[in-house]
Amino acid sequence: MKRLLSYRPDFLIWMILLGVIAGIVLPVRGGAAEVADWVVKIAIAFLFFLYGARLAPQEALRGLLHWRLHVLILLFTFVLFPVVGLAFKPLTPWIGEDMYMGILFMTLVPSTVQSSVAFTSIARGNVAASIVAASASSLVGVVITPLLVLLLMTAPGGVHVDGGTFINIGVQLLLPFFIGQILRPWVKGFAASKMTKKVDQISIGLVVYVSFSEGMVQGIWSSVAWQAIVGLILGSVVLVYLMLWVTSLITRKLNFNYEDQVAIQFAGTKKSLAAGLPMAAVMFGSTGLGLMILPLMIFHQMQLIICSIRASTYAERYEQSPETAHTW
Repeated sequence: MKRLLSYRPDFLIWMILLGVIAGIVLPVRGGAAEVADWVVKIAIAFLFFLYGARLAPQEALRGLLHWRLHVLILLFTFVLFPVVGLAFKPLTPWIGEDMYMGILFMTLVPSTVQSSVAFTSIARGNVAASIVAASASSLVGVVITPLLVLLLMTAPGGVHVDGGTFINIGVQLLLPFFIGQILRPWVKGFAASKMTKKVDQISIGLVVYVSFSEGMVQGIWSSVAWQAIVGLILGSVVLVYLMLWVTSLITRKLNFNYEDQVAIQFAGTKKSLAAGLPMAAVMFGSTGLGLMILPLMIFHQMQLIICSIRASTYAERYEQSPETAHTW
Protein backbone atom coordinates (compact mmCIF):
# COMPACT_ATOMS: atom_id res chain seq x y z
CA MET A 1 0.00 0.00 0.00
CA LYS A 2 2.84 2.41 0.86
CA ARG A 3 4.46 1.76 -2.52
CA LEU A 4 1.16 2.39 -4.31
CA LEU A 5 0.61 5.69 -2.46
CA SER A 6 4.16 6.86 -3.20
CA TYR A 7 3.96 5.86 -6.86
CA ARG A 8 4.35 8.68 -9.38
CA PRO A 9 2.90 8.00 -12.84
CA ASP A 10 5.46 7.74 -15.64
CA PHE A 11 4.99 8.73 -19.26
CA LEU A 12 3.17 5.48 -20.09
CA ILE A 13 0.53 6.05 -17.39
CA TRP A 14 -0.02 9.60 -18.59
CA MET A 15 -0.47 8.33 -22.16
CA ILE A 16 -3.08 5.78 -20.98
CA LEU A 17 -4.97 8.38 -18.90
CA LEU A 18 -4.85 10.84 -21.79
CA GLY A 19 -6.19 8.15 -24.13
CA VAL A 20 -9.08 7.37 -21.75
CA ILE A 21 -10.02 11.02 -21.21
CA ALA A 22 -9.71 11.92 -24.89
CA GLY A 23 -11.75 8.86 -25.88
CA ILE A 24 -14.57 9.91 -23.54
CA VAL A 25 -14.53 13.67 -24.19
CA LEU A 26 -13.50 13.72 -27.86
CA PRO A 27 -14.26 10.29 -29.34
CA VAL A 28 -13.17 9.84 -32.92
CA ARG A 29 -16.09 9.21 -35.29
CA GLY A 30 -16.97 8.33 -38.87
CA GLY A 31 -14.22 8.73 -41.44
CA ALA A 32 -11.86 10.06 -38.79
CA ALA A 33 -12.24 6.76 -36.90
CA GLU A 34 -11.04 4.86 -39.96
CA VAL A 35 -8.03 7.17 -40.19
CA ALA A 36 -7.35 6.66 -36.47
CA ASP A 37 -7.46 2.88 -36.94
CA TRP A 38 -4.84 3.15 -39.66
CA VAL A 39 -2.69 5.45 -37.52
CA VAL A 40 -2.77 2.85 -34.73
CA LYS A 41 -1.88 0.06 -37.15
CA ILE A 42 1.03 2.07 -38.55
CA ALA A 43 2.25 2.98 -35.05
CA ILE A 44 2.17 -0.66 -33.95
CA ALA A 45 3.87 -1.82 -37.15
CA PHE A 46 6.59 0.80 -36.61
CA LEU A 47 6.96 -0.39 -33.02
CA PHE A 48 7.59 -3.96 -34.19
CA PHE A 49 9.97 -2.73 -36.86
CA LEU A 50 11.98 -1.11 -34.06
CA TYR A 51 11.87 -4.33 -32.02
CA GLY A 52 13.23 -6.21 -35.01
CA ALA A 53 15.95 -3.61 -35.59
CA ARG A 54 16.98 -3.63 -31.91
CA LEU A 55 17.04 -7.41 -31.52
CA ALA A 56 20.07 -9.44 -32.57
CA PRO A 57 19.09 -12.45 -34.78
CA GLN A 58 20.70 -14.83 -32.28
CA GLU A 59 18.37 -13.55 -29.56
CA ALA A 60 15.34 -13.91 -31.84
CA LEU A 61 16.27 -17.55 -32.53
CA ARG A 62 16.62 -18.25 -28.81
CA GLY A 63 13.16 -16.77 -28.29
CA LEU A 64 11.69 -19.04 -30.97
CA LEU A 65 13.21 -22.19 -29.45
CA HIS A 66 12.08 -21.47 -25.88
CA TRP A 67 9.17 -23.97 -26.01
CA ARG A 68 8.64 -24.30 -22.23
CA LEU A 69 7.89 -20.59 -22.01
CA HIS A 70 5.44 -20.68 -24.94
CA VAL A 71 3.55 -23.71 -23.61
CA LEU A 72 3.17 -22.14 -20.17
CA ILE A 73 1.78 -18.89 -21.62
CA LEU A 74 -0.74 -20.82 -23.72
CA LEU A 75 -1.84 -22.78 -20.64
CA PHE A 76 -2.37 -19.57 -18.67
CA THR A 77 -4.26 -17.96 -21.56
CA PHE A 78 -6.49 -20.79 -22.76
CA VAL A 79 -6.80 -23.05 -19.69
CA LEU A 80 -6.39 -21.11 -16.44
CA PHE A 81 -8.29 -18.01 -17.59
CA PRO A 82 -11.33 -20.02 -18.85
CA VAL A 83 -11.41 -21.94 -15.55
CA VAL A 84 -11.55 -18.59 -13.72
CA GLY A 85 -14.31 -17.48 -16.10
CA LEU A 86 -16.38 -20.57 -15.31
CA ALA A 87 -15.90 -19.89 -11.59
CA PHE A 88 -17.95 -16.70 -12.02
CA LYS A 89 -21.04 -18.64 -13.15
CA PRO A 90 -22.66 -18.77 -9.66
CA LEU A 91 -22.87 -14.95 -9.83
CA THR A 92 -25.23 -15.10 -12.83
CA PRO A 93 -28.44 -14.50 -10.79
CA TRP A 94 -26.99 -11.20 -9.54
CA ILE A 95 -25.12 -9.92 -12.63
CA GLY A 96 -27.40 -11.32 -15.33
CA GLU A 97 -26.82 -13.90 -18.06
CA ASP A 98 -25.63 -11.36 -20.67
CA MET A 99 -23.04 -9.82 -18.37
CA TYR A 100 -21.77 -13.24 -17.32
CA MET A 101 -21.43 -14.29 -20.97
CA GLY A 102 -19.37 -11.15 -21.55
CA ILE A 103 -17.09 -11.97 -18.61
CA LEU A 104 -16.69 -15.55 -19.80
CA PHE A 105 -15.93 -14.41 -23.36
CA MET A 106 -13.24 -12.08 -22.00
CA THR A 107 -11.44 -15.05 -20.44
CA LEU A 108 -11.45 -16.96 -23.73
CA VAL A 109 -9.73 -14.48 -26.07
CA PRO A 110 -5.99 -14.54 -26.85
CA SER A 111 -3.27 -12.55 -25.15
CA THR A 112 -2.27 -9.12 -26.38
CA VAL A 113 0.81 -8.71 -28.53
CA GLN A 114 1.85 -5.06 -28.57
CA SER A 115 1.37 -4.28 -24.86
CA SER A 116 2.83 -7.63 -23.71
CA VAL A 117 5.99 -6.96 -25.70
CA ALA A 118 6.10 -3.28 -24.72
CA PHE A 119 5.84 -4.04 -20.99
CA THR A 120 8.39 -6.86 -21.29
CA SER A 121 10.78 -4.43 -22.97
CA ILE A 122 10.23 -1.76 -20.31
CA ALA A 123 10.82 -4.30 -17.50
CA ARG A 124 14.05 -5.58 -19.12
CA GLY A 125 12.54 -8.99 -19.84
CA ASN A 126 12.98 -11.49 -22.68
CA VAL A 127 11.62 -9.45 -25.60
CA ALA A 128 12.40 -12.08 -28.24
CA ALA A 129 10.45 -14.77 -26.42
CA SER A 130 7.63 -12.33 -25.69
CA ILE A 131 7.19 -11.45 -29.36
CA VAL A 132 7.07 -15.11 -30.39
CA ALA A 133 4.82 -16.17 -27.49
CA ALA A 134 2.30 -13.34 -27.80
CA SER A 135 2.10 -13.73 -31.58
CA ALA A 136 1.63 -17.49 -31.16
CA SER A 137 -1.19 -16.81 -28.69
CA SER A 138 -2.98 -14.62 -31.24
CA LEU A 139 -2.57 -17.18 -34.01
CA VAL A 140 -3.66 -20.12 -31.84
CA GLY A 141 -6.54 -18.02 -30.53
CA VAL A 142 -8.06 -17.74 -34.00
CA VAL A 143 -8.89 -21.45 -33.69
CA ILE A 144 -8.97 -22.04 -29.93
CA THR A 145 -11.20 -19.09 -28.95
CA PRO A 146 -14.10 -20.07 -31.28
CA LEU A 147 -13.78 -23.67 -30.11
CA LEU A 148 -13.94 -22.58 -26.47
CA VAL A 149 -16.95 -20.37 -27.30
CA LEU A 150 -18.70 -23.35 -28.88
CA LEU A 151 -17.87 -25.53 -25.90
CA LEU A 152 -18.62 -23.09 -23.06
CA MET A 153 -20.99 -20.46 -24.44
CA THR A 154 -24.12 -20.08 -26.54
CA ALA A 155 -23.45 -18.72 -30.02
CA PRO A 156 -26.76 -18.79 -31.91
CA GLY A 157 -25.35 -17.53 -35.19
CA GLY A 158 -22.59 -20.09 -35.28
CA VAL A 159 -18.86 -19.43 -35.48
CA HIS A 160 -16.96 -18.36 -38.56
CA VAL A 161 -13.15 -18.26 -38.57
CA ASP A 162 -11.75 -15.82 -41.12
CA GLY A 163 -8.29 -16.60 -42.46
CA GLY A 164 -7.76 -12.86 -42.85
CA THR A 165 -6.90 -12.75 -39.15
CA PHE A 166 -3.71 -14.67 -39.87
CA ILE A 167 -2.86 -12.25 -42.66
CA ASN A 168 -3.52 -9.20 -40.46
CA ILE A 169 -1.25 -10.50 -37.70
CA GLY A 170 1.47 -11.37 -40.17
CA VAL A 171 1.35 -8.07 -42.06
CA GLN A 172 0.96 -5.78 -39.05
CA LEU A 173 3.29 -7.46 -36.56
CA LEU A 174 5.57 -10.18 -37.90
CA LEU A 175 6.41 -8.61 -41.28
CA PRO A 176 7.67 -5.31 -39.77
CA PHE A 177 9.66 -7.30 -37.22
CA PHE A 178 11.40 -9.33 -39.93
CA ILE A 179 12.02 -6.19 -42.02
CA GLY A 180 13.66 -4.67 -38.94
CA GLN A 181 15.80 -7.80 -38.61
CA ILE A 182 16.89 -7.58 -42.24
CA LEU A 183 17.66 -3.85 -42.06
CA ARG A 184 19.24 -4.07 -38.60
CA PRO A 185 22.86 -3.53 -39.75
CA TRP A 186 21.85 -0.10 -41.14
CA VAL A 187 19.13 1.09 -38.72
CA LYS A 188 20.04 -0.38 -35.31
CA GLY A 189 21.54 2.94 -34.20
CA PHE A 190 18.35 4.82 -35.06
CA ALA A 191 16.20 2.11 -33.43
CA ALA A 192 18.11 2.44 -30.15
CA SER A 193 18.18 6.26 -30.14
CA LYS A 194 16.30 8.57 -27.76
CA MET A 195 14.13 9.65 -30.70
CA THR A 196 12.35 6.28 -30.70
CA LYS A 197 12.35 5.68 -26.94
CA LYS A 198 8.70 6.69 -26.42
CA VAL A 199 7.20 4.71 -29.32
CA ASP A 200 6.16 1.86 -26.96
CA GLN A 201 4.16 4.16 -24.71
CA ILE A 202 2.67 6.30 -27.48
CA SER A 203 1.42 3.26 -29.41
CA ILE A 204 -0.36 1.91 -26.30
CA GLY A 205 -1.89 5.33 -25.65
CA LEU A 206 -3.27 5.38 -29.20
CA VAL A 207 -4.82 1.91 -28.75
CA VAL A 208 -6.52 3.07 -25.53
CA TYR A 209 -7.87 6.21 -27.21
CA VAL A 210 -9.31 4.37 -30.21
CA SER A 211 -10.86 1.59 -28.09
CA PHE A 212 -12.51 4.05 -25.69
CA SER A 213 -13.72 6.14 -28.61
CA GLU A 214 -15.35 3.08 -30.12
CA GLY A 215 -17.12 2.34 -26.83
CA MET A 216 -18.43 5.90 -26.62
CA VAL A 217 -19.64 5.99 -30.23
CA GLN A 218 -21.47 2.66 -29.82
CA GLY A 219 -23.11 3.91 -26.61
CA ILE A 220 -21.76 1.02 -24.54
CA TRP A 221 -21.04 3.13 -21.47
CA SER A 222 -24.49 4.78 -21.37
CA SER A 223 -26.39 1.48 -21.68
CA VAL A 224 -25.05 -0.02 -18.43
CA ALA A 225 -25.72 1.06 -14.84
CA TRP A 226 -22.79 2.76 -13.15
CA GLN A 227 -22.85 0.15 -10.38
CA ALA A 228 -22.17 -2.57 -12.96
CA ILE A 229 -19.25 -0.62 -14.43
CA VAL A 230 -17.77 -0.04 -10.96
CA GLY A 231 -18.18 -3.76 -10.22
CA LEU A 232 -16.43 -4.70 -13.47
CA ILE A 233 -13.58 -2.29 -12.72
CA LEU A 234 -13.06 -3.68 -9.20
CA GLY A 235 -13.39 -7.27 -10.41
CA SER A 236 -10.90 -6.61 -13.21
CA VAL A 237 -8.37 -5.14 -10.77
CA VAL A 238 -8.68 -8.19 -8.50
CA LEU A 239 -8.37 -10.59 -11.45
CA VAL A 240 -5.30 -8.84 -12.89
CA TYR A 241 -3.50 -8.94 -9.55
CA LEU A 242 -4.54 -12.56 -9.00
CA MET A 243 -3.13 -13.60 -12.38
CA LEU A 244 0.05 -11.59 -11.82
CA TRP A 245 0.56 -13.38 -8.51
CA VAL A 246 -0.18 -16.85 -9.92
CA THR A 247 2.08 -16.43 -12.96
CA SER A 248 4.89 -15.07 -10.81
CA LEU A 249 4.58 -17.90 -8.30
CA ILE A 250 4.52 -20.65 -10.92
CA THR A 251 7.40 -19.26 -13.00
CA ARG A 252 9.60 -18.98 -9.93
CA LYS A 253 8.66 -22.51 -8.82
CA LEU A 254 9.63 -23.76 -12.29
CA ASN A 255 13.00 -21.96 -12.03
CA PHE A 256 12.58 -19.57 -14.96
CA ASN A 257 15.09 -16.71 -14.87
CA TYR A 258 14.03 -13.10 -14.37
CA GLU A 259 13.83 -12.25 -18.09
CA ASP A 260 11.57 -15.25 -18.79
CA GLN A 261 9.43 -14.59 -15.70
CA VAL A 262 8.69 -11.11 -17.05
CA ALA A 263 7.82 -12.37 -20.54
CA ILE A 264 5.54 -15.11 -19.19
CA GLN A 265 3.82 -12.81 -16.71
CA PHE A 266 3.02 -9.99 -19.13
CA ALA A 267 1.91 -12.30 -21.97
CA GLY A 268 0.11 -14.77 -19.70
CA THR A 269 -2.04 -12.26 -17.76
CA LYS A 270 -3.50 -10.25 -20.63
CA LYS A 271 -6.53 -10.40 -22.90
CA SER A 272 -6.54 -8.75 -26.31
CA LEU A 273 -9.14 -6.13 -27.13
CA ALA A 274 -7.78 -5.89 -30.67
CA ALA A 275 -8.39 -9.62 -31.23
CA GLY A 276 -11.51 -9.91 -29.06
CA LEU A 277 -13.59 -7.19 -30.75
CA PRO A 278 -13.48 -8.59 -34.29
CA MET A 279 -13.90 -12.15 -33.01
CA ALA A 280 -17.01 -11.13 -31.06
CA ALA A 281 -18.45 -9.30 -34.08
CA VAL A 282 -17.96 -12.36 -36.28
CA MET A 283 -19.23 -14.92 -33.78
CA PHE A 284 -22.15 -13.05 -32.22
CA GLY A 285 -23.13 -10.41 -34.78
CA SER A 286 -23.64 -6.72 -34.06
CA THR A 287 -26.90 -7.10 -32.09
CA GLY A 288 -26.27 -6.97 -28.35
CA LEU A 289 -22.51 -6.85 -28.86
CA GLY A 290 -22.07 -4.04 -26.32
CA LEU A 291 -22.55 -6.12 -23.18
CA MET A 292 -20.56 -8.97 -24.70
CA ILE A 293 -17.43 -6.85 -25.08
CA LEU A 294 -17.84 -4.46 -22.13
CA PRO A 295 -16.01 -6.73 -19.61
CA LEU A 296 -13.17 -7.18 -22.12
CA MET A 297 -12.90 -3.42 -22.70
CA ILE A 298 -12.73 -2.68 -18.97
CA PHE A 299 -10.33 -5.54 -18.20
CA HIS A 300 -8.12 -4.39 -21.08
CA GLN A 301 -7.76 -0.89 -19.63
CA MET A 302 -7.17 -2.16 -16.08
CA GLN A 303 -4.47 -4.58 -17.23
CA LEU A 304 -2.68 -1.79 -19.09
CA ILE A 305 -2.65 0.52 -16.07
CA ILE A 306 -1.68 -2.13 -13.51
CA CYS A 307 0.93 -3.81 -15.71
CA SER A 308 2.50 -0.47 -16.63
CA ILE A 309 3.05 0.20 -12.91
CA ARG A 310 4.37 -3.33 -12.49
CA ALA A 311 6.73 -2.98 -15.49
CA SER A 312 8.18 0.27 -14.13
CA THR A 313 8.64 -1.33 -10.71
CA TYR A 314 10.44 -4.31 -12.23
CA ALA A 315 12.70 -2.02 -14.28
CA GLU A 316 13.74 -0.07 -11.17
CA ARG A 317 14.38 -3.29 -9.26
CA TYR A 318 16.38 -4.77 -12.15
CA GLU A 319 18.56 -1.67 -12.52
CA GLN A 320 19.32 -1.72 -8.80
CA SER A 321 20.25 -5.42 -8.69
CA PRO A 322 20.02 -7.53 -11.89
CA GLU A 323 21.33 -10.63 -10.12
CA THR A 324 18.52 -10.79 -7.55
CA ALA A 325 15.64 -9.40 -9.62
CA HIS A 326 12.39 -11.38 -9.74
CA THR A 327 8.81 -10.69 -10.77
CA TRP A 328 7.16 -10.20 -7.40
